Order: sequence, then C-alpha cells, then structure tokens
Amino acid sequence: MSVEREIRVKVFKYLKDSLPVVFAILLLLVIQAVCDLALPNLTSRIVDVGIMQGGIEDAVPVRIRRESLTRLELLMSDEDTVTVEAAYTPGSDAVLELQAISTGTQEALNKIFSAALIQATAQLAGQDLGALSDTAATQIAAQFIRQEYTALGMDLEQIQLNYMLLTGGRMLGMTLISVMAAILVGLLASRTAAKISRELRGKVYAHTLSFSGAEIDKFTTASLITRNTNDIQQIQMAMVLLLRMVLYAPIIGIGGIIMVAGRETGLGWIIAVSVAFILVLVSSMMGFTMPKFKLLQTLVDRVNQVSREILTGLPVIRAFSRERHEEARFDAANRDLMKTQLFTNRVMSFMLPIMMLVMNVISIGIIWFGAKQIDLGHLLVGDMIAFITYTMQIVMSFMMLSMVSVMLPRANVAAERIEEVLNTKPVITDKGDVAAEKATSWQGMVRFEDVSFRYPGAETEALQHISFIAEPGRTTAIIGSTGSGKSTLINLLPRFYDVSEGRVTIDGVDIRDMSQHELHSILGFVPQKAVLFSGDIASNLKFGNPDISDADMEEAANIAQALEFIEEKDGTYASPIAQGGSNVSGGQKQRLSIARAVAKKPKVFVFDDSFSALDYKTDAALRHALNEKLSDTTVIIVAQRISTILRADTIIVLDEGGIKGVGSHRELMVDCETYQEIARSQLSEEEITRESACGAAQEVQA
Repeated sequence: MSVEREIRVKVFKYLKDSLPVVFAILLLLVIQAVCDLALPNLTSRIVDVGIMQGGIEDAVPVRIRRESLTRLELLMSDEDTVTVEAAYTPGSDAVLELQAISTGTQEALNKIFSAALIQATAQLAGQDLGALSDTAATQIAAQFIRQEYTALGMDLEQIQLNYMLLTGGRMLGMTLISVMAAILVGLLASRTAAKISRELRGKVYAHTLSFSGAEIDKFTTASLITRNTNDIQQIQMAMVLLLRMVLYAPIIGIGGIIMVAGRETGLGWIIAVSVAFILVLVSSMMGFTMPKFKLLQTLVDRVNQVSREILTGLPVIRAFSRERHEEARFDAANRDLMKTQLFTNRVMSFMLPIMMLVMNVISIGIIWFGAKQIDLGHLLVGDMIAFITYTMQIVMSFMMLSMVSVMLPRANVAAERIEEVLNTKPVITDKGDVAAEKATSWQGMVRFEDVSFRYPGAETEALQHISFIAEPGRTTAIIGSTGSGKSTLINLLPRFYDVSEGRVTIDGVDIRDMSQHELHSILGFVPQKAVLFSGDIASNLKFGNPDISDADMEEAANIAQALEFIEEKDGTYASPIAQGGSNVSGGQKQRLSIARAVAKKPKVFVFDDSFSALDYKTDAALRHALNEKLSDTTVIIVAQRISTILRADTIIVLDEGGIKGVGSHRELMVDCETYQEIARSQLSEEEITRESACGAAQEVQA
C-alpha cells in the first residue's frame, strides 16, 4: 500500500495537466474492454450453438408444422398456449411462421417450449427426467427443432452457415473496434507521455540554468545530465505504462469477474486462488527489488561521472600512462551497475515464467473440473472455453498490474530525483524589489567593500576583507600565486557566488539589489577556460545579443586580434565551430571568447586569466587595442603573467585570500614583497629595471 501511495504521489501528478486526454483514453479503454470481453462469449456461442446445436440458438422454432405444435400445446397450460398461438401466423401447407417479437416474448416462448419439450422427451423415454439443467434443456430443444426443420425440407447446413457467418462477423467487428481503440490509446498515451517528458525536461533545464555554483557542486554535472535524460526517460516510459496498462487492467479484470459471475460454472474458486497467489508473489518481489531500484539511478550517475572525467581528462591520462588505472576505475563502477541491473532483470525474468506457469495450471484446473461439469450436463464445451478465456483475462489484468508495480519503482525513484532538482531553490536569486534598471545610464564603477567569502561547506574563508575600486577608463589587474583567490574574487562580480560578508556595488548599487539580467548586461565576462558553442563563428560572436550588427561583430574580432585567422577561413564568419570549439586552437578560442565579450559592448570587462594562451606579441596588440577602443569602460584583468598587467593603472596583489598590495607596477616593486617575488620569478633584472623606468616615465607624463 505504501509503495502504491508513493507511486501515485510521485508519478500520477504529472498527468494533472492532461486530464482531458486521460478521460479520452479511459473511454477508449472501456470500449476496448467491452469488445475484448464480448469475444469469449461469441466464441462460446460458435462452439455451443454454431457447432454443437447446428446454429439453433434456443427452443423457439422459426417455422413449425401445425401438427407438431398441436402435440406440444397438449403439454402446455392454456395461458402458455395462447401466448404461443399469438406468436405464430399460418403459412402455406399447414406450416406456422414465427412473427417479429420482442426480446421479452422470445424469452417467455423459450421457457414454454423448453418445458414442453422436456415433458415430451420424458414421455418418450418412459421416465421422469427431473429438473434438467439449462444446458440439457437447450440440447433437447435443438434436437427437436433440427428434426422439425428436416421434416419441413429446410437446409440445416445453410442455417448453420448463416449463424456461423453472422457470429463470426460480429467477432470480426468487435476485434476491429478493439484494435482501433488500442491503436488510438497507444497514440494518445505515447503523445501524452512525450509531451510530459518534453515539458519536464524543459522545466529541469530552465531551473538548472538558474543554479549557482553551489547547486551545481551539490548535484554534480554528471548527475544533472542523468536526471535530465535517463530519469525523465524512465518517467516517460512509466507514463505510457500507466495510461495503457494500469487504467486498462482494472477495467478488464472487473469486467471479467462480472462475466464469470454471470455463468454458474462452480469454478470461481480457481480464480480466487490464482489472484491470491499472484498478489503474494508480487508483494514478495517488491520487497526485494525496491531497494535495488533506488540504488540503480545512483549507480548510473556514478558511471556517467567516471565516464565524463575520463573523456575530458584523456590527454592527461595518456600523458601519465594511467589508462589501466582508469579502465579499472570505470570497470568497478560499471560492474556495480551491472550487478544491480542483473538482479532486477532476474526478478523480472523470474516473474514471467512463474506467471505463465500459473496461467497454465489455471487452464488445466478449469479443464479438469470443467470436464466433470460437462459430463454431468451442467456445462457446455463452449462455456468452458469462455470461462478459461475470462479467467485468463482476469489473471492477465493482475499480471499487468504486477508487472507495472515492479517497473514503476524505478520511475518513482527517477521522479524523486527530478523533484529534488526542481525543489532545490537557488541560493542566488533576484530580490522582489530589485533596483530600477538604468539601461544606458550605467557608468561601470565597481567597488568591493570589505568582502569576505567562504565556499559552502568549507571550514575556512577563501577571501578575507577585500576592498578596492575599479573605475571606468582604467584597468585594474589582479595577480597572485595559484590558490590565492583570484578566480574566486572575479566570480563574485557576476554573482556566480554571493559574498559571505561585505558587498559588491556597481555605481553604488549593491549587485544583490539588481536583477541578474541587468547585472549580466553590464558585464562582459571572459572565463579562464574559453568556451565556444557549436554553430559558426558569427553565432558565437553574437552570443551575447543576436541583434549585434555585423559591423560591431567585425570590430570586436579586430580588437580581439581574431580578424586575421577568421578571414583566412573559407567561410569567414560562417565557418563552423565544433562542439566545445574543438576545431580551433587554444589561442583562437581565447580570442573568439574575448571578441564575444567585446561585441556585447558592456560597461565592465572582466578577463579571468584570458590571455594565457596568447603569445606576447598578440597579447600586447590585444591590450593596446582594448586601451584604445574601450577607453571609457572598466577593465578588470586576472592574470598569471606579470607582463600582461605591467601597464595596468592599478594592480591588486592577492595571497591566501587577502590583499597584500595595491598600486602600480613601480610602486609594488618598491613596497610589496609578494609582488617582487612574482616579478623576479618571471622577469630578468634587466626587464624589471626597464619596466620600472617606463612606469615612472608614464606617471610623470600623466
């Protein structure tokens, strides 16, 4: 019961927006069930009436000789005689024809003729037949009517053929309706499940885009990919099963029970025993498989994570000859997944033959006990065939529910994982009363005011008490050793993370009081690892705004020193870019990434070590173009190479998350030991002296 409740809560709720389609499917399933339930009865009539009784349906003859009817009327009451006489009209040669009568009259006549024929048979046999069953009475009546039709010269074979064709035609019609209903149900169920999957995938994707680094770190990229693909696929498959099997199974099961209850066969206990056995079997299997289904998706995550690490780190793996180690690591994750899948598959494989065994045992039991009923004259062969078919339908309905109940737990786990993503509220959100958007009035004055930051779950702070100002028209550089907090500092500006203490402002407005859309429209962010998207060069350069003109795009490419290699390509700006920019070099990728930010025309440029793949000549030319063309913007540069930031207006030196020095190159070479160590590790004494002299001359000139 708890499992069913879980499934209902987690999976069924996705159908609430598709209720009209669900009702349409339900109606079609009822039509299909009615047709399917009618077929066993028609099969029974073909065997009992069409074959065994020669097409004679009941004890009422459509034609009868006057003398034969007179003899039967002697065995009827006066009231019954009046009823019979009223139903027939005289024909030629003392033959009476049955009129068009109502169903009620037909049933009344059937009882009258059956009673009279039983008495007539008893008189001929010279013994009291007692209370015969309806089956025996029908067979006696059919024998009398066949003799009467033979005496009248009627074609008994044609009568039988007509009945067989009529009943077979009804069976064919019912089958066609059932097939059409099943096809429509399959179509609607598939379309509905696909729609739910599409909408759910869109919701998860859109919600994931709102995640900050904290949420991404919590779930991991591999897990989010699995949840947005494999998990949603599991839900889609579950939706199809729900709409096609879970709704149909109760209808056909209840309908089969009603049809069986209407037949007094004395074999109903077989169904009760079979259903009880199936329920016990399914409950036992559910207890074994549920924990494994919950573990399965986690193991899929693990395999995806290891695969992603291996594929993205393949050059490093080869360089360090760690192929065998990584193969073993992947094999371990793969084997864990395989073992769990084998366990669940074995359960499924074990269930099917058991169900088939149960069905075969049921068939044997019905035939065994039904044969005794046939021998006693209480059951016809066709009725037994129909009972077997109805019993199979009832058992199959429970089988369908049991199979679904084994398959749905995995979808239920997938739904829980999807809900976990959708219910995760991003740490970084827009305030309800965000500051009014200034549009073009932003100047780009960036100020860090006593900023401290600690990563979620970390014990120590990555940044402590950072304060500085980056002004429009000036270049602010940030340098420091590896792990000093440079990239962490830069990631606070676009709100990839929020500060733990202090605040970051642009033009005096706290960035937490701005909408994220407005904040990002002000910034031109170039990440440390250049990222390009599949498409062409133009689509990548216009990524920040599709309305960027071709002229602005070309100017941005020129500033980023990318114009030369773009024009060398056959398609120029229409040249294709492979996924991840794998068909361009590292330096070209960086220049295109810089050009993408320039084309956006932001107020604040943020370069997170974005010149590392450039040679010194290109680096110098690019920085010169930036200073010349973007003289009114705020430029913040994070760099590892001191040569990149020598001409910066302000250099901020970070070490272990704190500021160790602020000033120009010449000033820092005088009073900042940390900066001196970085400079001496990268420049010769001659270069240091020359650059200090150039810096002093520039200050005097300024």
